[in-house]
Amino acid sequence: MDHNTLDTPRLNRRGFMAGTGAALVVGFTLPVAGRVHAQAAAQAFTPNAWLRITPDNRITVVCGSAEMGQGVLTAIPQMLAEELDADWAQVRVEQAPANTAFNNPAFGMQATGGSTTVRGHWDVMRQAGATARAMLVAAAAEQWKVPASACRTEAGRVRHGGKSLTYGQLAEAASRQAAPEKVALKDPKQFKIIGQRKARLDTVGKTNGSAKFGIDVDLPGMLVAVMARAPQPGAKLLKVDDSAAKAVKGVRQVITLPTGVAVLAGGYWAAKKGRDALKVDWDLGASTGLSSAKVTAQLSEGATQADKVALKAGAPDTAAARTVQATYEAPYLAHACMEPMNCTAWVKPDGVEIWAGTQSQGPVQGILGQVASVDPGKVNVNTMMLGGGFGRRFAPDFVIDATLLSKISGAPVKLVYSREDDMAAGFYRPASVTKFTGGLDASGRPAVLKAGVGSPSIMEASGFMKIPDTGVDNFAMEGISDHPYDIPHQQLSYGRVEPGPQVWFWRSVGHSQNIFFIEGFIDELAAAAGKDPYEYRRSLLDKQPRYKQVLELAAQKAGWGKPLPAGVFRGIAVAQSFGSYVAEVVEVSVAADGTPKVHRVVAAVDCGQTVNPAIIERQVEGAIVYGLSAALYGKITLKDGRVEQGNFHDYPVLRMTEMPKVEVHIVASTEKPGGIGEPGTPPIAPAVANAIFAATGKRLRSLPFDTEMLKKA
Repeated sequence: MDHNTLDTPRLNRRGFMAGTGAALVVGFTLPVAGRVHAQAAAQAFTPNAWLRITPDNRITVVCGSAEMGQGVLTAIPQMLAEELDADWAQVRVEQAPANTAFNNPAFGMQATGGSTTVRGHWDVMRQAGATARAMLVAAAAEQWKVPASACRTEAGRVRHGGKSLTYGQLAEAASRQAAPEKVALKDPKQFKIIGQRKARLDTVGKTNGSAKFGIDVDLPGMLVAVMARAPQPGAKLLKVDDSAAKAVKGVRQVITLPTGVAVLAGGYWAAKKGRDALKVDWDLGASTGLSSAKVTAQLSEGATQADKVALKAGAPDTAAARTVQATYEAPYLAHACMEPMNCTAWVKPDGVEIWAGTQSQGPVQGILGQVASVDPGKVNVNTMMLGGGFGRRFAPDFVIDATLLSKISGAPVKLVYSREDDMAAGFYRPASVTKFTGGLDASGRPAVLKAGVGSPSIMEASGFMKIPDTGVDNFAMEGISDHPYDIPHQQLSYGRVEPGPQVWFWRSVGHSQNIFFIEGFIDELAAAAGKDPYEYRRSLLDKQPRYKQVLELAAQKAGWGKPLPAGVFRGIAVAQSFGSYVAEVVEVSVAADGTPKVHRVVAAVDCGQTVNPAIIERQVEGAIVYGLSAALYGKITLKDGRVEQGNFHDYPVLRMTEMPKVEVHIVASTEKPGGIGEPGTPPIAPAVANAIFAATGKRLRSLPFDTEMLKKA
């Protein structure tokens, strides 16, 4: 009996692009891709070979996005299979090689992030499926000598009267058909696969161990590398004593790179022992003596002096009946992926091959071409399963260093970060301080909102973006500069501050801290006005129907206003990020020692049209766990220029015993899909903080929450 599987064949790029025998391989031209090259042997419409149908009726969908738990290896096939009218039981999925054919339409490069896979491929994958379906129908109609319009498709077959042929039976003939220039897509009312709770295609492989992650790679003759990395960007290596490292049994080489000193050995443990035996002295340069207190002071000054205006409306200096001021702060955060960073690289005489869980196959291909001095087309990127990404695996540090080490050593090298290495390696969510001033009119309605944000620039740190001429880093301001509330007079400004640590994209990027800031401050305005925090928000959202709808749905499903058990209180927050709208209501109690307990989270989500509701629910649940971990515990602190945290003992994440009950309610929508991997994270911290205020009367304005402040006298 046939069933869904995840296929991971060992194909090189040339073999993949050539197609397979008499298979029907359908490509689809994206605006960002090159022209289509017809390959006569397989009648492949390339370079975008999204779909392969073989005579044995195997339907393989090729996914260019990286799978890091968010479900793209199922969602991408669902979109294509819907318009193909495939038999879902025959559908398989395969990870694509690095090739511009698989560029993410949202980015113009092959990369996974920003919750873009479904929304970026929504039209592309459906059109690819519809194109293939039209060619299959044309092949059947030609064979039966009937008009194509007289044929219909259903569950992987073309039918006419009492006759039918499987897609596999038609594959060879269909490959000789011309691809139609334009195809009609289904009305959503016709969907049979999109919108359904299809089981994930990667589950079986992850359960039985056949799915391979980067950490699983093992090659003949491979060396394992562990590095003593520079503690801060710009740190200079003063001297290294590697004599003790070289004396460790199994150590083969010690190699110095611009980013640190690597010990190469026959296995991980010997490499780690060798690395630990190194004596390395660093000049920290500008980071000498840097502490978390100094970072806060710099960011606070940046917020005070913020002069790059992201939004100005009305007359921000208008006098108000009452003024409310508050300062909010968020720390640097690590991504804390369950699988630490790793990459296996093999620099050969004719090119480079790597095996890595990377979110940026396309950029990596170009970067490694430069690193190894080869044409990017000779860099073969094998995308492995990712044991967590959250933006961290978009960075190229571990891929670059593994390639350099292979080039220098002359052997395949697997570079592995320990969790401590990973935690101290940089690429943090930016620390940030925001200073608010709000002005209320006589009725308590907000008339004035001013905000100054002090934060580093992700745009500059990325290496592929630049701050626009306005001087405003869009990531530093998102969630604040585009807040939904109807306030007539506003000035929202950015002050760039660069304390030193490398900053990077973190799950939900600027929204992760800015929604905590703005939703906390809106709650403060509601309290100052003597208004219910839900009704106050609702009254300010008349011009924002999608915000208002999720806010109302979350409140209704949570029973807002209804009695709770003694000692339990509610908080609420709402946000839009990555094209999706999420409101969350939490139920929280606070123990005598100040420890908050989140009992229940009710989330309402409008992410447009849904591909797989089960994946949406799981993503929101996971995003809540991630955001709640950060709210309760997450912080990267600095002392004498070095990171203090190293592992989960001092960078805790939510434990199973702390997990609240989570309910996810999805709004039925006809809008195009939004993202879903990140939008569940931003509202959780402010919702919990607002519930804590309801419980204790104490306002938490910094993350993670200060339980000492909440202790009862």
